[in-house]
Amino acid sequence: MDPPPRSNTLPRGDPLAGLLEGPRARGAFMIRACFDPPWAVRVEDRAPLTVMLVVRGEACIVPDRGEQTRLEAGDLAIARGPDPYTCADAPGTAPQAVILPHQECHYPDGRPLNGSMDLGVRTWGDRLDGDTVMLIGTYPMRGEVGGRLLDALPPLLTLPSDVWDCPLTPYLMEEVVRDEPGQEVLLDRLLDLLVIAALRAWFARPEAEAPAWYRALADPVVGGVLRLLQDDPAHPWTVAALAAKAGVSRAALARRFTALVGEPPMAYLTGWRLALAADRLRDSADTLDAVARRVGYGSAFALSTAFKRVYGVSPVEYRGRVT
Repeated sequence: MDPPPRSNTLPRGDPLAGLLEGPRARGAFMIRACFDPPWAVRVEDRAPLTVMLVVRGEACIVPDRGEQTRLEAGDLAIARGPDPYTCADAPGTAPQAVILPHQECHYPDGRPLNGSMDLGVRTWGDRLDGDTVMLIGTYPMRGEVGGRLLDALPPLLTLPSDVWDCPLTPYLMEEVVRDEPGQEVLLDRLLDLLVIAALRAWFARPEAEAPAWYRALADPVVGGVLRLLQDDPAHPWTVAALAAKAGVSRAALARRFTALVGEPPMAYLTGWRLALAADRLRDSADTLDAVARRVGYGSAFALSTAFKRVYGVSPVEYRGRVT
């Protein structure tokens, strides 16, 4: 049996912090959708994450694979892309519009809508006082740090109003239709808050199927080690140093970490460093040397070698694709 860890040797950070570090909205798409039945919208935008909050009325989400979900007022759903789905008043309603990448909207026969369903600032649908009103927020890009979060989610998760109460709804309804300086940035941050609040509530539910590394955060040994790696990835960690922090032997830590997380500590650290590097390449103008130092590599060459081995392209090529 592994020896118990020494007390007070590991940080006690928020176990959700690393998970909810991403996604971070940048130029997210947010609208108020207003419909009268029968209505249906086919979503083929391949967005990595879409949030749907029913403010009034009802909606049904019908994925191409998996079970359909019924939403009522106050319910929230998060769809993890890129698989398509249909949002409608009822499962059998034929789509009246198709949403494609980059928010292009077409009729089902391929003709562009050309604004025929626009109802004002960030408002779309049949009429402003439609029977069903939804707030919809879409993240257009998949960040690699956020990828760990996306991989932790089912294709479609829902939070009914009886298990969560969104305090942001009135403010979102007010802000989504405003057109003032800085509004896009404000809506990005509000969407982030909505997602974090929803996912915190969802992960607290016993039926939430969290990934192995997230469940391992509750372990008294492995959880502390994970927090060390997440909080300070640039440190020159070794298994021996981590084991000393945890108060166990190197062999015990390696065995316990691998059993709970599914990979050894150094493999996890490599993946985390490269995920952070990918995120910096996308979201900053830092030089490759600066990115390398920030995530724990001694040189741009060392980062490039590891990055290409995992992602299949160089950091420069990757940055060119995502920016």
